[in-house]
Amino acid sequence: MSEPRARSRIELVLLAAVADNGVIGRGGTLPWRLKSDMRHFRAITWGKPVVVGRATFLSFTIKPLPGRTNIVLSRNHSFGAAGAVMAPSLEAALQAARGDALRRAAGAIMVVGGADVYAQTIAIADRLLITRVHLQPQGDAKFPAIDSDIWRESERSEHRPGPDDEASFTTLVYERRTGSVVSVPGRH
Repeated sequence: MSEPRARSRIELVLLAAVADNGVIGRGGTLPWRLKSDMRHFRAITWGKPVVVGRATFLSFTIKPLPGRTNIVLSRNHSFGAAGAVMAPSLEAALQAARGDALRRAAGAIMVVGGADVYAQTIAIADRLLITRVHLQPQGDAKFPAIDSDIWRESERSEHRPGPDDEASFTTLVYERRTGSVVSVPGRH
């Protein structure tokens, strides 16, 4: 790989908080309160483009997320969000995110939900950053299964609940195993 091409490599990273039972949401909201993980989310995504589905975007307390280019994936052409980039397809969202990541020298595109967006992107992601929330909540949105034939756990850190956390949690990093990469036009 030539040197200029190596510098333009942008990782596609899925970032999610997932309960022990796979739940990531209920009724358009998180079914837990973990202030520690929200700080973690902010630190990891700051200065990077975030790709997010419309429903998840609408669940954000602050819209758009400051310090990040918010790229909202929506098939609803009449939906608009001030301060965000709208994308009618995953391909358009990733193209906009890649351009933004290159301009910022960010090195990564962060996919931050929801369930449909994770399902569309897990097959093409380079890395998964998962906060495993040690709860079993009911919910209507789940994270896709993490296939150990494709994903290798490379980091793990256990966390006790802080003063504003409802549960203990584990932060996990999964790297795609060699040979399981799926290429996406316009991504590299």
